[in-house]
Formats: sequence, C-alpha cells, structure tokens
Amino acid sequence: MTDPIAYPETRRDEIVEELFGTSVADPYRWLENDVRSDSEVADWVERQNAVTSAYLATLPARDWFRSRIKQLFDYERFGLPEKKGSRYFYMHNSGLQQQAVLFVREGIDGAGRVLIDPNGWSADGATALAEWTPSEDGAHLLYAVQDGGSDWRVARVLDVATGKDSGDEIHGMKFALSAVWNKDGSGFFYSRYPEVAEEDKFQALNENHKIYFHRLGNPQSADGLVYETPAHPSHSHYAQITDDGDWLAITTSEGTDDRYQITLIDLREPAWPARTIIHGLNHHWSLAGNVGTRFYWSTNSHAPRMRIVTMDVATGEHPEAHELVPEDKATLEGAAIIGHTLLASYLVDARTEIRRFALDGTPLGPVALPGIGTASGFGGHSDDPETFFAFTSFNEPTTIYRHNVATGESVAWAAPKLLFDPSGYTVEQRFYASKDGTRVPMFVVRRKDTHGPAPTLLYAYGGFGISLTPAFASSRIAWMEQGGVLAVANIRGGGEYGKAWHDGGRLANKQNSFDDFIAAGEYLIKEGITGKGRLAIQGGSNGGLLVGAVVNQRPDLFAAALPAVGVMDMLRFDRWTAGRYWVDDYGKPGEEAEFHNLRAYSPYHNVRDGADYPAILVTTADTDDRVVPGHSFKYAAAIQAAAIGDKPHLIRIETRAGHGSGKPTDKIIEEAADLWAFAAEWTGLAVKTG
Repeated sequence: MTDPIAYPETRRDEIVEELFGTSVADPYRWLENDVRSDSEVADWVERQNAVTSAYLATLPARDWFRSRIKQLFDYERFGLPEKKGSRYFYMHNSGLQQQAVLFVREGIDGAGRVLIDPNGWSADGATALAEWTPSEDGAHLLYAVQDGGSDWRVARVLDVATGKDSGDEIHGMKFALSAVWNKDGSGFFYSRYPEVAEEDKFQALNENHKIYFHRLGNPQSADGLVYETPAHPSHSHYAQITDDGDWLAITTSEGTDDRYQITLIDLREPAWPARTIIHGLNHHWSLAGNVGTRFYWSTNSHAPRMRIVTMDVATGEHPEAHELVPEDKATLEGAAIIGHTLLASYLVDARTEIRRFALDGTPLGPVALPGIGTASGFGGHSDDPETFFAFTSFNEPTTIYRHNVATGESVAWAAPKLLFDPSGYTVEQRFYASKDGTRVPMFVVRRKDTHGPAPTLLYAYGGFGISLTPAFASSRIAWMEQGGVLAVANIRGGGEYGKAWHDGGRLANKQNSFDDFIAAGEYLIKEGITGKGRLAIQGGSNGGLLVGAVVNQRPDLFAAALPAVGVMDMLRFDRWTAGRYWVDDYGKPGEEAEFHNLRAYSPYHNVRDGADYPAILVTTADTDDRVVPGHSFKYAAAIQAAAIGDKPHLIRIETRAGHGSGKPTDKIIEEAADLWAFAAEWTGLAVKTG
C-alpha cells in the first residue's frame, strides 16, 4: 500500500462516565442503535461497506478464493437421520443450494421425498429451515423458520403424509426450536419468551422464559402454561420428555454456565404437578434416559470431568444419586440409552471416543470410529436397535454412519464424493506451554508438502465450556491448497478437559485464555511452522473478543486479525438480548471487582495509540441479535480513529444475516473469499491463480 485508507468520518461524542473511580470514555455509543431504526447508523454502515468493498476488490487472490471455495462447496451433503415410526427424516444439500432441504423416507431403503424446501422462501436465500422435530409416530413435523439470520423463530406444523401445513403457528421461541412432542402426538411442550415490540426485537433483553403446552388445532392464545419462575425472570427453562412418554424433565438454568436445576412432571398425574428433584443451580445434569422411575444422568457433581449416575425419582424431593460410571481421565460429554445400552461420548485430548456400557454400568467396549476426529449424533429411542452418527475431521467431510447397537457394527449410510485428496494433508496434535506453564493442545493441519515458515491461520474460541474438536470446512481446504497452515488451539475457557478447564479461562481467570492464545502464536513461530509477519488470527463471537483482546495486548505478534461477531464492549454487553446470560463467563460490569477485570481487557476500551497494529478485518451482520452489531461498530470506529499504523482496519457488515446460523451458501462463500484474500495479502501467502 502506498497511501493510508481514507476511512469514513465517524461522529465522536464527548461521553465520559465515572465508574468505580475510573473515567470511562464511550464516544461511539450512538453506534449501539439499531441499524433498522436509526438512519445515521444505517448511513455509517453503508459508508463503511463501500470503503471495505473497494479495498477488497483490489486484492489479487479474492477471485481465485471465491471460485475455488465455490468448487469445494459443490458436493452432496447429508444430515443425521432421525427415525420416528417407520419414517426417516434427514437434511440434504445437493451442493450449492442456498439452504439444505428436509427429506423423508418410508423405511430405511425407501426413496427420499422432499418434505420442506426452504430455497423458495425468499429471493436472497436468507430465510432458513432451522430446527425440526417429528412426532413419535412420524405423522407430524414441528419445524422452525429463521429469517435473515435472526435468533427468533416462528414454528409451524406439517402433516407428513400430505406435506401441507396444519395452520398451527407458534411465536416467541428464540435461539432454537425448544419443543418436544407428547407421546400420542396430539401436541407439544415448548419454551418461549413474552411478546416483544417489533422495534425492540433485536436489542431487548431476553427474560421471563416459560414452558407451554400446545394442542394441535388450537390457537397459540389457548396454550396452557406448564412451568415458570416469576420470582426469577433470568431463569430459562427447557423440556425433555422420556421415551416412555410418562415424564417431562425440565432443565432450568440462569446463564451460560452449565449449572442446572431439574424439575419433573409426571404426565400421568392430573394437572401435571411439578416437583423439583435437583435444587440449587450448582452442577451440570443431563438426562441420558430412564427405565421406569430409574433415571440415568451425566453430571459433574463430585466429578469435574463428569460421571454417570442413577437415581430412583420415586423417592421424594431429594432422590439420592448412585454412581454407575465413575469419572475418567477423559472428559465425558454426554450419554444416551439406545437399544437398552448406554452410549457415552468422551473427549480424549479434544478427540472423540464412544464407549458402551450395560445399564448396570458394565463396560462393553468402544464403538469403532473411522479415525481421529469428531463423532456426533447417537440419538434415538431406548428401544431402537440402531442409531446414526456423523464423523468428521479437518481433512474429512462429514460421513453419516448407521450403527447396529447389538452387533457394534457401523456402516456408511451417506458418504460424500470428495473434490480433493484428503491423503495429501496431515493432521497432527501438538502440545505447548502457556505463560503459567499450563499444557495446552493444538491441532496443526497442512498439506504434506507444506514446510515452514508458512503463512498460518490460528483459530480459537476459549469460552462457555465449548470444546473445539476436529471439523471439516471447505473454505479451509482452499487456504491450505495454496500452502497455508491451519492451527486450532484448545485454550482454557473451553470444555476440553472438563469444568476445571472452563473455570481456568473465565471470570477473574479470563486472561488465561488470552495468554494461551498468545502462547500458541509464539509456539508456531518458535517451531518454524510460521514466521514473524506470517501469522493471522481468527475467532468468532467469544472468539471475536479473544482476537480483539490479544491484538491490543500483543499487536507485534500478528500480521492480520479477523474478529467476527465479537463481544467488544465488556462494560455494556449485558444490556442487550442474550448478553445477560454471559455474566457467568465474563462477570457483571455493575460489580466493582468484576468491572475492573472487564475494563482491563475490553477490546473497545484498550486500543493502544502509538502501537503498530496488524491489518484487521472485522466482520458482523445487521441482523445479529445475539451479539448485537453495535459491539463491532464501536470497535471498528475506535481502531480507525486511533494512531495504530497504516495497515487497513476495516469492517465488513453483512446484510440479511445474523450471528451465523441460517446463512445462505453464497454469503458463506463470499465472506470466506474476502477473509482469506485479506489474510493472504498480509501474511504473504502467494496464491497461484493460474
């Protein structure tokens, strides 16, 4: 670059607040306003996008990445089948369809029939079929519509035989289709928030979650209230029904930390009385299944890496838990009773193992997996002789397997036809020492003939107990085909090693996540995998916060930074939509000790004038109602106004998109091409476009 970029002018207000003895400036607070209702913010978005688009158009690798990523996306993809009655329901994308299509088969070998094709729902492909759940007999299907990437859902009911909507429609669900059918298929239990004024839908706090029952054919206004906690408006409630149809298990939480209260309703009793059996929001509890009144749970109560226990729920208000499968060195992620067998999923250094147990806890051996990677699924009914699972790795697109529980045999049910040779790539796991000596795992993926120091993309998340396990992404293959390296660090704050690993990277320990990420970058350079000026970093949501924080702390270490939909204002995050949940991981800005901790790393508040920053491309979307785009808007304004060097500091704002889910294929491809072209430009990745 010969000339610095001329950024759009951004109004700066003189807003300074005294908070716990600290003066806090917030000059860009006006950018918190909703782009749909504030014309000044909308104009700012338009001007920022114009500058960013003009810059991205100059990048020589952009067209090649767009073309190649599109080619790599163009393969047939299947979702996990779900069996109900004699029918099998599954998602399918022929390759470049904007949205996947829901199919149904009559029997496992039946011909697939299109049940719902959302690709005609909107001209831009941004209206998606989100979650769905069939009734127990497979006669009806409850499905959710997601428009423009918003977390809000509208739910409808389909008659599976005719493919026609029943006319039932449910509003007020958010984040997912939180619903379960009753045993006879006459209705379903669902969770929802109260009505929100249209102008407040994308910013108002989400509170007063309740569970209702909807009987088919009735209007939503007639739905009966099943469970609420009016004295605790911050509590959320989700229902699960046992396979025998007799019990409704309600899981109550307050934030994002997996500490739950469990309430049971015996559906055989008139008036459905609720009885809380696990009190206090102290530990994780997840129902694996039941045999009569004997319930099986996975829990971290007295077991930071989780164990399996049983309890007889007929024994009163406080049934005693009895250990069935003790805590292991591996981290238990969950369990389910399928075919009268317990199938338990474990993480071993961020890689999946599936172990089988009899219902008395006797080990029955592992489920053989195709290799080192991530296996997910293993759903179904406790009586089902079969289940399905998906397997993927960094160099292996998802294959769906059908597993016979009795024999232990797994056969491929749907395997993709590859557009590249996975044997040409190597996936290795390394371990490095963080600042305090903690041993942290990291995956390093590259073409076998790629040798360092090579341009490298380092990715991490590090929050909310979420584990990063091997997974395939077509766009990453395009990066590695050109000689780039992918590194994925399993930093603290995630769940890879259970509760202690999560606790080690949250609240007052949040700096450990940043230290782990910085140490990963230093390790990659020290080991010659990458070099100085050749390292790009990427993260989304909590990972966007991660990228913003470490760029402020170590701007010298990185050549490029790609923070996506990040939580960038740590002093006001709890004021919008889902932000109030996150205090479990971040702390409360309104409490003094936690305020000072948050102020110390908040990306928006710690941009360092006079430091030489890497090239930065911020990404967000106008319909993100989880991490509202004002976070990224304010951060982008701050880095553009600061004296941090002449490298580009840009923001790319997608329209008709949200936090990520429901995004149409063409938008995914365009965004990935822009990100990789930007990273290639600033890490020196020489893209061969011929």
